[in-house]
Parts: sequence; C-alpha cells; structure tokens
Amino acid sequence: MSTFMPAAAATARTERRPARARKAALHAAGLLGAAAVLVVVLALSIGVGARPLSLAEVWAGLVDEGAETYTIVHEMRLPRTLLGLLAGVALGLAGAVMQALTRNPLADPGLLGINAGASAAVATGTLLFGVTAFSGYVWFALAGAAVVSALVYAVGGGRSATPARLALAGAALNATLYSYVSAAMLLDSGSLEKMRFWTVGSLADAHHTTVLRVLPFIAAGVVVALLLAAPLNALALGEDSARALGARPARIRVAAILAVTLLCGAATAACGPIVFVGLMMPHLVRPFTGPDMRWLLPYCALLAPVLLLVADVLGRVLARPGELQVGIVTAVLGGPFFLYLVRRARMARV
Repeated sequence: MSTFMPAAAATARTERRPARARKAALHAAGLLGAAAVLVVVLALSIGVGARPLSLAEVWAGLVDEGAETYTIVHEMRLPRTLLGLLAGVALGLAGAVMQALTRNPLADPGLLGINAGASAAVATGTLLFGVTAFSGYVWFALAGAAVVSALVYAVGGGRSATPARLALAGAALNATLYSYVSAAMLLDSGSLEKMRFWTVGSLADAHHTTVLRVLPFIAAGVVVALLLAAPLNALALGEDSARALGARPARIRVAAILAVTLLCGAATAACGPIVFVGLMMPHLVRPFTGPDMRWLLPYCALLAPVLLLVADVLGRVLARPGELQVGIVTAVLGGPFFLYLVRRARMARV
C-alpha cells in the first residue's frame, strides 16, 4: 500500500500536466484573439465620427502628412482613441484588483467611491486653487483616490470587511462626495464650466499632451497590478494559507491600494469618472479564465478598452450630429448588469 500511493500520485500528476498545458495554450490563444479584437476596435474608434472614414482614409491619415484626413486623425480621433485605450486598461485592471482584494463581486472604482474621491479632490483644487489643467488635476485626483480607497477599506471593516459592508461604505461615500462636487459647481459656475462637462465622463477633450501626461501613472499602475497576480491568488486562499505560501497580506493590500490609486486617479483626472467598466469586465472574463489572476488581469487589460471604446463609438453614432458622453453610455450598459449581479448574489444565498 505504501509503495502504491506514491506511484498513483505521480501518475495523477503526470496526467494533469497535459491538461494544464492545453488550458494554458487555450488561454494564450484567447489573449491573441483579444488583442486582435482590440486592434479592430481601435481602427473603428478612429474611423467613426461626425465624418466617417474608410480604412484607407484612416491609414492615410496616420502615415501621410499631406492626406486630407491627417488633421482629423491626428488632432481629434487618435488622441481620443489612445486616451480611451489607457483609461480602459486602467479601469479594467482596477476593478479586477479591487474585486480580488475585497472578495466583493460588486467592487468597482465608481461604485465604491474611488472615482468620486478623485472628482471631489479635483473640484476642491479647481474651486480653491484655480486648477484648470491636467497637470494640476492629476495630483489632486491621485490624492483623492488614495484617501477614499483607504477610507472605504477602513469604514468597511478592514481585514474583517464583508462585501456588503464595503458596498454600503462605498455607496455612502460616493453619494456624499458627489453631493460635494455638485455643491462646488454651484458655488462657482464660471470656473467650473469645463468641469461640469468633465464630471459626466468623456473622451471628447482628449489631446496628445493629456495622453502623454497620463501614460506614466497608468503604466506604473499596470506594472504594480500585474505583479500582484500571484500574491492575490495566494491571498484568495485566506491569510493563513497566504502566509504559509510566503505571501505578506499587509504588503499585498498596500500594493493593491497603490495600484488602484494610480489607475483610477490618472484615468479620472484625464477623462472624468466613468463607471461600471471595472465592474463588468472581470465578470465577463472570469467564465473563460477562471479565478486565476495571472490570466484574469491580462484579459481585463485587453478587453476593458474594447468595452470603453465601443461605448464611446456608440455615443457618437446614436446622437449624431452631436454625441453622448461615454460615461453616460457605460452607465446605461452597466446599470442592468449591476442589477443582474445583485439578483444573482441574492439567489445564491437562498
């Protein structure tokens, strides 16, 4: 018996290896497919607008300075598309990290008040210090996102936080902070005229300078988030198991809050608060990747921009010759999805 058990265990491990290899190959192929879809949507975002452009016109506008469409592509469509790409990556990764850290399937930068914290900080900077440019917005937005991230976690119960308590804490802070933002705009309508448009969540005011300034913050947040994949997998097993595997839960939490702060703060400073992207994408991806963050995070990084840019394109198409801000479109798409998740959670408890 003692000689049979090791042999049986070795045989089982040998049989599992091809299955794991096939699964990894399938996930890798899926990543390539997701990247291809993203490229198509990027081209669609550049081509669709008040003046539709063909693929040939898009290409000419990208590479030929003498082309008729060069100004349209480089000055309007390309910055908007690149900002949508960066914001989508940021929001998708932030949502996935938050859901893993809090073990809350309803966690989202918008629903838990992170975006509202960034918005409130920007409103304060605009009202009290006259900040009107992204170079000023971003530091206030990062500070606001960091403070609210820590506050939601603390109010929600810290290490003993439950999904329900976190959701309630986030909803309370979200409502309070947005009330403050509305009051700030009423106090000084002149200096906050631009902010009134920005608070809806929009990519319409994108410029190359905005993209270049937001890129370092989002890139740093992406690196931190991706490095957290294995530690978050360990933390999902419980704190004791995570420590047994060599992980340090306190450091993981600090790093996760840092990643969420960088991603949400920079994205909100650049294009305003956009909700539901971070909520929806992990749920849409998880049936294919499973709970493994090593696959979930890359998929969210590739497909969240697809969702955001498609919403932006829909906003341009549905309201021609004007447009609907992307924040409105994602709210319309995400609202029913949020209700579905709440209903599913209630059914699971019955």
